[in-house]
Amino acid sequence: ARRVQSIQPMKGEGMDTLVSAVLVGLVGVFCMLDSRLLGRLNFEQPLIGATLVGVVLGDVPTGLAVGAAVELVSMGLVSVGAAVPPDMVLGGIVASAFACLTGASAETAMTIAIPVAVLGQLLGVVFRSIIVFLGHVADGAIEAGQFKRAYRMHIVWGTVLYSLMYFLPIFVAVYAGTDVVQAVVDMIPDWLTNGLNVASKVLTAYGLALLLSMMINKGMTVFLILGFMLASYLGLSVIAVSIFGVILAIILMGFKFGSGQLATAGAVDPDYDPLEDDDE
Repeated sequence: ARRVQSIQPMKGEGMDTLVSAVLVGLVGVFCMLDSRLLGRLNFEQPLIGATLVGVVLGDVPTGLAVGAAVELVSMGLVSVGAAVPPDMVLGGIVASAFACLTGASAETAMTIAIPVAVLGQLLGVVFRSIIVFLGHVADGAIEAGQFKRAYRMHIVWGTVLYSLMYFLPIFVAVYAGTDVVQAVVDMIPDWLTNGLNVASKVLTAYGLALLLSMMINKGMTVFLILGFMLASYLGLSVIAVSIFGVILAIILMGFKFGSGQLATAGAVDPDYDPLEDDDE
């Protein structure tokens, strides 16, 4: 399952291939900065990243077709808490570049996107474990009153390292070809892959625990248990549970904000003043 279909060297040699690899790498950096520096403008999506690759390489229809195919796959992947899913943005960018530069179909490009996305997932887990060091350095700088140094840790060095994490794999993959990508994937030992997969599952549970510690309360606990029971014992999918949740929310809103409730409240307390609730 880890094999990818080999694609021959791309159109254009020498300087043309180098320029294409640099441009595609810069597209990857731009998409990565969306969620880390630009404020979530939705550029960090497989569809957008692959289309931008088509723009810079002069083949927008191919980039759009590959991006749409990768986007459909990524829709089933959800990042919860600190969990790191396969990096479909990275996979979509590399796959789009190969399709644009070789004339391969979107279906063929998908055989490249998945292994690259898995490789990006492994790199993401390793990189996030390393970059934590910058947070500790920034904490120490703040305690010492060195605020400019703490600022540089987050804004400058963090951004530079994240950029390199995206630029280098994309550049190497596009410039050297799919055989190099496959060789790197095959070189990863099973014990490391299994260990990172276990770590990602632990991080998923830890991320959910962190979210629940901030969001859960006595009123919401019953709904959490209800959703768990529906998914575990009835075998319902996440979409089905979500639909039940929306229906239940609409019903409860009707009871809470319906005219019947207001009439009942007025009957119980004739001196009710809504302005008093607003002041509270």
